[in-house]
Parts: sequence; structure tokens; C-alpha cells
Amino acid sequence: MSLDRRSFIAASAAVAAGASSSRAQDKPSVGAAGEGSAKSEREIDPKQPGKSCKTKFAVNCEMWFRKLSFLDRVKASAALGFPAIEFWPYQGKDIDALARLVKELGISISQFTAWPFTPGMNEAKNHDLVEKTIREACGVAKKLDVKKMCVVGGNDVRGMTQEEMHEQIIVALKRVKPIVEDAQVMLILEPMNIRVDHKGHCLYGSPKAVKICREVDSQMVKINWDLYHMHISEGDLCGHLREGWDQVGYLQLADHPGRNEPGTGEIHYNRVLKEAWALGYRDAVGLECNPKDGEEKAAMRVALADVW
Repeated sequence: MSLDRRSFIAASAAVAAGASSSRAQDKPSVGAAGEGSAKSEREIDPKQPGKSCKTKFAVNCEMWFRKLSFLDRVKASAALGFPAIEFWPYQGKDIDALARLVKELGISISQFTAWPFTPGMNEAKNHDLVEKTIREACGVAKKLDVKKMCVVGGNDVRGMTQEEMHEQIIVALKRVKPIVEDAQVMLILEPMNIRVDHKGHCLYGSPKAVKICREVDSQMVKINWDLYHMHISEGDLCGHLREGWDQVGYLQLADHPGRNEPGTGEIHYNRVLKEAWALGYRDAVGLECNPKDGEEKAAMRVALADVW
């Protein structure tokens, strides 16, 4: 029996589709949307998804469980099986109570914010306060047994070029470098994104942040490499991660668009987390994201994103 060209193409497509379907049933995969096979889902404890992950995830207690008090957010994070938390400012929090609670729960604090957006580290007039605050924050870190603290460069300053602002960040970081080296607490400088969340911020994308940290030249001053911000600012997450690997101090994530958990947007976190692991990253990855459909579903999506 002969086939014309159109019939041949149709028949070939049907055979290929059948073979593809068979392979999919034999070996399901987890895609960018975080939808794993039934087999993959069965390997995740639905009550404590955080315990099923190879990656050590740290729940951001400013963005998760917002209806609860801060200490109850910490308890709820541990109840989902996550081994760590992170948070933003230490000011206004009961540090002694927090230290007791994390010890009782058997979890750790991966990092907190030591220096915020304002006043800017990118202005010389603020450097005395930067030094005073970093000294104080190191004391807090010691109480909480925290090894990393986030710092932010600052928003644009009228009359200053970006290069001038970045130079002042370098000056500030060099000034506090002996303090954090003595305390053995790493400062992690966070570049933002200016397209969606932080218009008017002076530091965004990895190249400038890498340049700043290489200039400071300290094992205790690295980058808070927020994959969400990096994706929006520059894309090619794995490529840029490899290029700046010597300056990576910490990783955070969220999907885009929406800044929700992995599996709700366009970022293929299974691939990115696999790359980070291959590069040797074993520290916590901060879940600085807004749970889209509640924390339990978000925790499951996080666990599915860690299947690779």
C-alpha cells in the first residue's frame, strides 16, 4: 500500500505521539510548572513537605503565615517540615524568645536583614550609622547563632551617578569588613530588580554586585543572590550563577510573574536548583515568596521544584 506525503506525515506523527506517550508513562518528569508525576508526589510527605527536600529551604517569616504573630509563623514553618527560617529586620522582635523557640523546635535561622533600603549605604553621611548598626547586628546574630546578615545598597541619590553610589557601597563595606570578619558573620549584599519591584534602586543585576564584592575582597562579604530579582533583571539564571559563583553567599527564590512560590510562573526551578547543587551550594535557600494558594500548597510546590 502506498502513502502520499500528507498521509505519511500524519501516520508518522501518530506513531511518534504514541511513543512519546509511552515514554511519558514510563518516566514522568517534573516541569517548569512544578507538576510532578504521581510517583514523585508520593515521595513527598504532604504533611511535612519541607522534610522531603534535598535542598535546605528557609521559610521567609515576613511573607509566609502573615495572619499569625511572628513567633507563631516560626512554629508553623517548622510544622511543615522546613529546617530553617529567615526574616527581615531584627529591630522590634523579641530576640531572646526567638532564640529559645528555634532551639526548642530544632531549626535554624539562615539570615536576617542587618541594613535596610533607607538610609542608603550609598551615601557617605550614613556610614557612621552603618558601622554602629552592623556592630549591633553582629551581637544579635551571635544570640541567634546566625551566620549571615543581609544588607541593601540603597535607592538612587539625586546628583550622584550609579558609579559614585556603588563606590560608596564599597567604602561602607570595607569599613565594616573587619567587624564581620572578627565576628565570623557574613554580610550578603542584595541586588534588587528595577523593572517590577524596586524602581529607583541603585543596585540591580549580578555584574555590578559581583564587581562590588570582588573589590571589597572578603570571605565575609558576598552576594544575596535572589534568583527572582536576577531573573527579572538579566535572565540566564544558570549562566550568570556560574559566572559569579565565587561571590555567591546566599540564594533566595520566588517565581515570576507574581513573586509566588516555584511552580506558579515561568522559571524552571528544578533546573536552577540542580545547577546550584552541582556548583556545590549546600546552604539554605530562602523562600522569599508570597504563597499563592496558602502555605500548605506552596510547601508542596516548593518540594516538587526540588525534584531533579
